[in-house]
Amino acid sequence: MVLSASFLLLALVLSCLTSAADVNYVFDVDNSVVAPDGFERAGVIVNGVFPGTIIQASKNDVLHIATNNNLIDPNMRRSLTIHWHGLFQMRTASEDGPAFVNQCPLAPAHSYTYDIPLNGQAETFWYHSHLSSQYVDGLRGPLIIYDPEDPHFSLYDIDDESTVITLADWYHLPSIGIEERYLNVPPFHEPIPDSGLINGVGRYVGGPQVPWARINVEAGKRYRFRVINIAGYAAFTFSIDQHALTVIEADGISHQPLTVDGFDIHAAQRYSVVLEANRPVGNYWISAPMTLQHDADNNNLDIDNVFAVLHYIGAPDADPEGDPANLVAALRPAVATTAAANKLNLLDESDLVPLFNAEAPGGSGPADRVIDLQFQRDSDTGELEWTINGIKYESPDLPTLLNIMVNGFTNENQFTTAEHTFVLNRDDIVELQIHGSANGHIHPFHLHGHVFSVVQGMTGAPNFVNPPQRDVVGVGGSTVIIRFKADNPGPWFLHCHIDWHLVAGLAVVFAEDPEGQRSGPKSQIIKQEWLDLCPIYQALPPELQ
Repeated sequence: MVLSASFLLLALVLSCLTSAADVNYVFDVDNSVVAPDGFERAGVIVNGVFPGTIIQASKNDVLHIATNNNLIDPNMRRSLTIHWHGLFQMRTASEDGPAFVNQCPLAPAHSYTYDIPLNGQAETFWYHSHLSSQYVDGLRGPLIIYDPEDPHFSLYDIDDESTVITLADWYHLPSIGIEERYLNVPPFHEPIPDSGLINGVGRYVGGPQVPWARINVEAGKRYRFRVINIAGYAAFTFSIDQHALTVIEADGISHQPLTVDGFDIHAAQRYSVVLEANRPVGNYWISAPMTLQHDADNNNLDIDNVFAVLHYIGAPDADPEGDPANLVAALRPAVATTAAANKLNLLDESDLVPLFNAEAPGGSGPADRVIDLQFQRDSDTGELEWTINGIKYESPDLPTLLNIMVNGFTNENQFTTAEHTFVLNRDDIVELQIHGSANGHIHPFHLHGHVFSVVQGMTGAPNFVNPPQRDVVGVGGSTVIIRFKADNPGPWFLHCHIDWHLVAGLAVVFAEDPEGQRSGPKSQIIKQEWLDLCPIYQALPPELQ
C-alpha cells in the first residue's frame, strides 16, 4: 500500500525544527534474563536492564529512538510497539505507539526509529510496549523531560537520574501464558503478580532476600523525586518514613505545591514530590504497599512487602531500624492500630490545583460534545471481557491512522463496531462521563494525545474553576467527569491502564479532526519507514504476529 504524494508530508525535516537539539537513543529489545526479585526469567527487556534505559532530554529537543527488535522467544510476543506515555505527539501521531491505532507492530529482526519533537513539553513521562500485554514482560522505563525554566526550581536542589523512582509489579510467567491461565479459564479474573518492585528491586514470599533498592541523599539538600507507576495492574501507596512530600507535578502538569505524607498512585500515573533531607543522618524506609482487587491465589505475593531505603550519606550501609510493617499499617487507615497512624495525611487528588491555565476547557459552560462511557465486566462468553457501552474493543486489521490518511476514513460509520471509534470535531470542548460496574477496581483511564481536567473525580465537589489536570484518572464505583479540547488532530486511545483490562476490551478510540489529520497546519507527518511497517508485519507467519 502506497500513500499518495499529497499526503506524504516529508518536506518537514524533524531535525531542522527551531531551537531543537537532536537527542539520540538506541533501544536493543531482547529476550534477556533478569531477576528483579531473585527469580530468573526471560523477559522483553530494553538494553539488557529492567526497568529499561532512562530517556532524558530538554523540552525543545527532538527525540530519535532507534529501536531494534531482537526478540526470538516463542513463549512471548516477538513483534513489538512502544508508546511514549504522556507525550502529545502533535503532528506525529504515527510515533505514539499503540498497535493498530497508530502503527503496525515492528516485526522481529527489523528496526524502526521513533522521531518525536517535544515541542516545549516537559516533566515526567515513561515508555512501554503497547502491543497486547507485552509490557508486563519488561518493556517499560522512565522518560524525563527537563524544563530549564521550571517554575518550581526554587523548591529543590537535586533533580537527575538518581531521583527517578519507578514502582512496578512483576510476574514470573510470560504474559501470553498468564493470559491463557487467567483470562480464558474460570473464574476469569485479573492475573496476580508475584512481587512488587521499587526501582526494579523486590522480594517474593519464600524467595531470596534481595537487597532493597537504595536512594542516596545528603543532609540539608532538597530533592525532586519523580515517582512513576509502571505497573501492569497494581496501584501503590507511596511514602517515606518521617519525611513530608510536597507534590509539585501530576502526570506532566505543574501544580501548586501541596505537602502530604504520602499518596496513592495508580498504574501509569506520575507525581513529582520535593523531599527535604532534614532528618538525622540514618536510613529510612521507603514504603509502597500494593492495592489489588484480590490477591488470594498467588502465594508468592505479599502486597505489603514493597520497600526501598532512603540512605543519608554518612549513615551505615544497612536497613533502617524498626519494623517497616508499622509504616504500612499507617498507610492503611482501616487496619491502623494507633491513633497516630490514622493522622497520616494522604493526598486527595481533588486538592490539586494546576499552576497555569487552571480553568477547565469551556469553564462551567456546556461542552460541545458530551460522551457517556458506561463500562462493565462480562465473562459469559467464556473469557474475561470488559466493554464500554456494550462493546468490547478489538483492534482493526489496519491502523486507525492509516485508514484515515490513506483510505479517507472521516465518519464514524466507516469504522467497524468493534473498533469503537468516535469522530471528534476540530476544537470541540469534549466532556467524558465515565462510570460503570467497577467490579471492585479503581480503573486508571488514560487518554493519549492530551491532558484533561478532572472536573469531577472520585472525591470532592464538581470543579470547573481550577480542577486537577493529568492524563490518567482513577474511576471506581462512581461517575468521573473529565474535559479536554479537541485541538490535536490524530487517533487517540482512551483505555484502562490495567493492562489485562485493555486486553479484555476496555478501550475506545477518538478520531480527532480526521480532515485536519490529512491536510492543514496540524496535519500528520508520515514517514516511508512508518508506511513500511504494515506490509512487513502482514507478511509474517501467524506465530510471529
